[in-house]
Amino acid sequence: MTERAVVLVSGGLDSATVLAIARQRGYACHALSFDYGQRHGVELDAAARVARSMGVVEHRVVKVDIAAFGGSALTDAGLRVPESPTTGIPITYVPARNTVFLSLALAWAETLAARHLFIGVNAVDYSGYPDCRPAFVAAFERLANLGTKMGVEGGQIEVHTPLIDLTKAEIIRRGTELGVDYAATVSCYQPNRSGEACGRCDSCRIRRDGFQAAGQVDPTRYRRTGR
Repeated sequence: MTERAVVLVSGGLDSATVLAIARQRGYACHALSFDYGQRHGVELDAAARVARSMGVVEHRVVKVDIAAFGGSALTDAGLRVPESPTTGIPITYVPARNTVFLSLALAWAETLAARHLFIGVNAVDYSGYPDCRPAFVAAFERLANLGTKMGVEGGQIEVHTPLIDLTKAEIIRRGTELGVDYAATVSCYQPNRSGEACGRCDSCRIRRDGFQAAGQVDPTRYRRTGR
């Protein structure tokens, strides 16, 4: 029997690549996305496009109101998304986001009898978020095996992070090899309603530099005033 995996799919470049990797490894992929109060809902449209193109078993979108707590420029329209490099953990960090997302992915995985979770965190070309580090992922995996029926009964749960040590260029090359259509993805922190990227935020900069370093044409649709 093909093993099942729950794959977190945000609609961005990294999660699309992770989904392609999980599929290439032979898993039956159940894609999970979140409507968490983010200021740009177009990423959920992108997630749906990516899930369809990858032929997932099922794609679910779960509503979780992380925006109720504020504290991030991605969930609070009153906070400005930085358009130049900053020091420390940036205001685009969403408090406990990956902890919440992985916890809900774990809950679905238990109902599916799926021992494998995939998440596109990266600790090389990223914005400095604490919940993208290997230490965080290792700690969550321990928690998952301690705090679930599946883990306690011996069904070892694994959190797969195939991108965690890769540069953005390496991620793009890997995804291209697997046929990922990056034009279907949205990475920008503040895209318009048509999904066009601003070209100025940290995520746009990292994405653009990644395509350049990979020697590939950037398929991102930028706003005319964005670059």
